[in-house]
Amino acid sequence: MQCTDKIKEELIKHIEKNITERRKTHIYAVAEEAKKLAQRYGVDIEKAEFAALFHDIFRSVPEEKLNDYVKQLGLDDRYLNNANLAHSKIAAAIMERDYNIRDRDLLNAVSYHTTGRANMSNLEKVIYLADAIEPNRNYPCVDKIRNIAYQDLDQACLLLLEHSISFIKSKNSYLDKDTLMARDYLVENNIITKKDQLLKVKT
Repeated sequence: MQCTDKIKEELIKHIEKNITERRKTHIYAVAEEAKKLAQRYGVDIEKAEFAALFHDIFRSVPEEKLNDYVKQLGLDDRYLNNANLAHSKIAAAIMERDYNIRDRDLLNAVSYHTTGRANMSNLEKVIYLADAIEPNRNYPCVDKIRNIAYQDLDQACLLLLEHSISFIKSKNSYLDKDTLMARDYLVENNIITKKDQLLKVKT
């Protein structure tokens, strides 16, 4: 894997030097949660830890600087003035540009950890969930998601997506299309799976 010990060491040094204590606590907690979920679902633990360590390194960067990154990296204009969405896209782009990471699954896990997307890999689902259920998180239904996360990866992601969509709509905030597409994909996939199971029972 491209996530060498040297890169990991550089990454941790960056976190220790540049990230606020609160954000640092979150990043390390996500890394631990991601490793547990990865082990539960047969995902590469090293990849899961690396993606988790990288996922929020731009989260505390001032919005003006994030806007500069969006323009510099040629990202979509919808990420301008939107730190919540921009930080993940910037992190993935920097992983590829500055750290020469070419593993698309790893890049996607970082890029979509905030929104999710249709047809996520298990690594992507692990990072998406770990970010939301690490022990310091506290919001309605988080305990339910935590419980389901270690029983059914897809159902946990679906519940988290539904919660996110409801919360964003209640705040009249921008709802990214990737979140809706992620929810719809899982709903459709689960329906198809259930139909297939019923057909097998009938035959």
